[in-house]
Amino acid sequence: MPVIECDVDEARDRLENADIDVEAGNTPHERWRASHGDATAIAYDGKVVVQGAQPRDLEALLREGGGRAHVYFDGGARGNPGPAGIGWVIVSSEGIVAEGGETIGRATNNQAEYAALITALEAATDYGYDEVHVRGDSELIVKQVRGEYDTNNPTLREKRVSALELLSGFETWTLEHIPREVNARADALANEALDDA
Repeated sequence: MPVIECDVDEARDRLENADIDVEAGNTPHERWRASHGDATAIAYDGKVVVQGAQPRDLEALLREGGGRAHVYFDGGARGNPGPAGIGWVIVSSEGIVAEGGETIGRATNNQAEYAALITALEAATDYGYDEVHVRGDSELIVKQVRGEYDTNNPTLREKRVSALELLSGFETWTLEHIPREVNARADALANEALDDA
């Protein structure tokens, strides 16, 4: 449950500018509350608490844009192809900003890795970061996106283009291959999604 320390009047303005209805709070301590998608934001003095299954629906609108983030991604399939899952984590100087894991149906390991990368970049875009340093443990995907390896598979080539389009939306970005143990949280989120399916 994200807690965002902010000017709650400015946060309210950002939500209203995004055409989200803001209502009076339910208790004397609540300044206001707003729902969007599968998330509800509740404002108190100096902070907003976001609840619900998809806090990202509101959290990105409430945080002030800009800044730098580290983005971790991982995807995998049980069988190749087989049931597949993805995991991603966004980390800033304040700690973990957002994370997620979900199943994506039947896919290959490489398709799952690309799906994780794209989902993580979409989330970082939603949060309005100017600079992202992206890290994943798939050397193939990292080197394909950086242009060091060719992408012969048409499906992967399409996903590579999508990833590059998202990356081009940031003022500065890097993409780095890291060992699996450094990517443990994203890996765990992908596996948890598969275990829960």
